[in-house]
Amino acid sequence: MPNRVLVDANVLYSRTLRDWLCLLYLEGELLFSVHWTEDILAETIYRLRRAHPEWSGLEITKINDSIRGTFEGGRVDDFSDDTSYQGNDPNDRHVHAAAATCHANILLTDDAGFAGPDGVEAAELPYEIYKPDQFFVLVDDASPDLVRRVTVEQQKYWLAKDGSANLPNALRKAGCNDFAERVRQHLQSLV
Repeated sequence: MPNRVLVDANVLYSRTLRDWLCLLYLEGELLFSVHWTEDILAETIYRLRRAHPEWSGLEITKINDSIRGTFEGGRVDDFSDDTSYQGNDPNDRHVHAAAATCHANILLTDDAGFAGPDGVEAAELPYEIYKPDQFFVLVDDASPDLVRRVTVEQQKYWLAKDGSANLPNALRKAGCNDFAERVRQHLQSLV
């Protein structure tokens, strides 16, 4: 059974993280499923608009539609306020509730404070919390051929678009140092 991953807005917000997640999902032959909520997507779009007021409505709509289309079957529609969430940030309560509702075994978030307050152990949660770097390394451990294929696809795309591609550097900037090293090794193996 594939991992059920609920993705947080801070992962979808980053172009680098979003691209890698989408491509690994699309090429991954059901290695994992991705789940999201309207709240998570709304937060993603809100933050993108705030960071890029110069973007046209079409640019924002394309990102919105791309996320919806890529993870079409993963929307979590009905989840209720989960009073079992003991985390420090009450704004994360809906993420916890959605993860529990869709029976996610992984919550993919870049939120350092997501875990509960002192005394609340990660083992008490119904899912594991993964940072993007940890998750992408997990995918590479499970399917290095998949990561190699996506690396080639990413390299070709960025070379055609910008004339240069430094995938490891982009991943490091997105906080994925270990995965950046894996991608660097995949690139070296292609030469």
